[in-house]
Amino acid sequence: MLTINKLLPQGRGLAPVLLKRAATVELDWDTRARSRFDATDSQGRTLGVFLPRGSVVRGGDVLVAEDGTLVRMIAAPQPVLVIRHCTHHGSLFDLTRAAYHLGNRHVGIELQPDHLKIEPDAVLAAMLRNMHLIVSEENAAFEPESGAYAASGLGHGHGHGHGDHGHDHDHDHHSHDHHGHDH
Repeated sequence: MLTINKLLPQGRGLAPVLLKRAATVELDWDTRARSRFDATDSQGRTLGVFLPRGSVVRGGDVLVAEDGTLVRMIAAPQPVLVIRHCTHHGSLFDLTRAAYHLGNRHVGIELQPDHLKIEPDAVLAAMLRNMHLIVSEENAAFEPESGAYAASGLGHGHGHGHGDHGHDHDHDHHSHDHHGHDH
């Protein structure tokens, strides 16, 4: 097993020829959002990934094993909901409103100039359709925003306690612990 405990965001600083030669591993968001996981690379090697807590691995990032082996991450296609504005009855501002409402529900959102992506959720899909948005189910890579409180722009960690941000949460629609968690 290759033990990996270093991450180079987008392979920064590496020569393109090294990136081209590197083995790859293709994983979905739920796995890449964890700081510890096992995987198998394109050469059939078992990887034990042990990154600092709160780390996430993005498509294009490079993992570095203790022996110097490089493994390039590929964001695997996975089921997602793609949200677009209706060109006949709305505007791009409708996507801004949708992002606001999804963010209030702590939903991971990939933001693009002309669409949003979220993980499948029938209740949220219905809410978005009621907002006159076009919601389609697709299979695509998912790279949600990290959030304002993420360390170094990585991970999903809140730098605040539950009671000190001025509003209450309605946890009926989702469940997660705000303290020391990985998504």
